[in-house]
Amino acid sequence: MTPPASAGSTPATVRCAIYTRKSTEEGLDQAFTSLDAQREAALAYVHSQQHAGWIALPESYDDVAIAAAPWTGLPWPSCCAISRQARSTA
Repeated sequence: MTPPASAGSTPATVRCAIYTRKSTEEGLDQAFTSLDAQREAALAYVHSQQHAGWIALPESYDDVAIAAAPWTGLPWPSCCAISRQARSTA
């Protein structure tokens, strides 16, 4: 969580990467998937925190995993790209 900004000051920007995951490929052929629903919910939450300086990064990080496969996290290049972007725009 972002600490509250003191009166009259601008809060520090908090860049939020939104990661969505679906454990099967079932339903991915639909126009609106659970990945879309997850992203919308996350964007709504980030938007609700704009007063604290939160912004959503424009990229989508979607993971369509094989059922029951262990989560391995974001691919390393994506993690590095997120970190570089955050540092270059700070």
